[in-house]
Amino acid sequence: MSLLTNTCKSVLVLLTAAGLTVGCKSENSAPAPVTPPTVTPAPDQYGTPFAGVPNREDAAIYQVNMRAFSPGGNFAGVTARLDSIKALGVNVVYLMPIYPVGKVRSVNSPYAVQDYRAVNPEFGTLADLRTLVDAAHSRGMAVILDWVANHTAWDHAWITAHPDWYLRNAAGTILSPPNTTYTDVAQLDFTNAAMRQEQIAALTSWVYTANVDGFRFDYADAPPVYFWQQAVGALRDIKTHKLLLLSEATRPANFGAGFDYNFGFEFYGGLRSVYRSGEAATFLTTLNNTEYAGATGTQQVVRYTTNHDVNGSDGTPISVFGGDAAAMSAFVVASCFKGVPMVYNGQEAGMTSAIPFPFTGVKVRWDARPEITKAYKRLLRARAANTALRAGTPTAYSSADVCAFTKTAGTSQALVLVNVRNTPVQYTVPAALANTTWTDALLGGSVTVGTQVTLPAYGYQVLTK
Repeated sequence: MSLLTNTCKSVLVLLTAAGLTVGCKSENSAPAPVTPPTVTPAPDQYGTPFAGVPNREDAAIYQVNMRAFSPGGNFAGVTARLDSIKALGVNVVYLMPIYPVGKVRSVNSPYAVQDYRAVNPEFGTLADLRTLVDAAHSRGMAVILDWVANHTAWDHAWITAHPDWYLRNAAGTILSPPNTTYTDVAQLDFTNAAMRQEQIAALTSWVYTANVDGFRFDYADAPPVYFWQQAVGALRDIKTHKLLLLSEATRPANFGAGFDYNFGFEFYGGLRSVYRSGEAATFLTTLNNTEYAGATGTQQVVRYTTNHDVNGSDGTPISVFGGDAAAMSAFVVASCFKGVPMVYNGQEAGMTSAIPFPFTGVKVRWDARPEITKAYKRLLRARAANTALRAGTPTAYSSADVCAFTKTAGTSQALVLVNVRNTPVQYTVPAALANTTWTDALLGGSVTVGTQVTLPAYGYQVLTK
């Protein structure tokens, strides 16, 4: 689902106007203490916790939309292509929601969860999911699941068993998420301690039952920060596992709640403005600062040029950015400037057809455009092989038409030059970088950077030393 940002004041006005029974609290305030229910014991651990989970700054994420990924649209189809995913140069596989989809008021959205503790039979069985996770681990890749905390399907068991766990109006009617178009789902009430406790128990159970390595949390700016503090705290208390936790959100307080990552909504929008509207490339430097508000240590922003939401709404990267060369150019910026890159399945295959919601009508066409796949492999493998490219501190040297930056991590250095225009551009090299020698990280060989560099339309150089 897409991000919706609310402030406490606007929500209070909205809820009061609608006659709702739940008040508004500030982002960081906790509800009044309530005696918690009995804690559900953790399930038995399946498998051995994966020792190869990357440090959060070293991750490269691959998003799998099961319905579109393979002809069968199932776990087995993903397992069969894990070698190809690995070869791309990523180390984290992110699976979109794997839970049963609601049928009441349904639009067949995988984000309308009918049962937090079950596997969607559309995709296979728990045994099939475990096989996928085991196979990914054997190839050195972590696996994270999508989690939909804010709302459930209308035929979730809680609707009848615990109607008080949901947002209701004065007449007691359960409501959809306020100020959204998500009428296929019912809004949970996060002031209810029993609901929070049971949801967190369901969430943590997947670490044991499927041996997964973390979660991507859908629509994470909607639930209050105190819920995330509880949920993230419970996950961090599982000392046998190193978990990666991604909030699909921009709220700076999410970093304080303990997430490893926020989502790069603003950077994606910035790339569109630069490539489609002529915004200066220097604007991307500004976003490097604003998106990292609240981050400390190695906390990161996940950046992308497409995902399941914008692919369906905006089109493929090829259509969004203006052709094959532009799409690749934009991904070089997204993956190297700062943060953790994410690839959406089919992007690396050069798909020109979008995968529209609810993701049942289009299948990814693999191996149709091997030259594009090769370009993604070169870039992501180079990034994985170089500490500076992967996790170095950037210093920007951009002009209006060239996104230029160095990255430094100890003795490792990188220089990236990206022409964001559809015409050749001559870039004047700053004195600090002029007349230096580097290695071409993509093609090999030595490259001397003089005082001027001419880049072809949407051309780029990724240099290291």
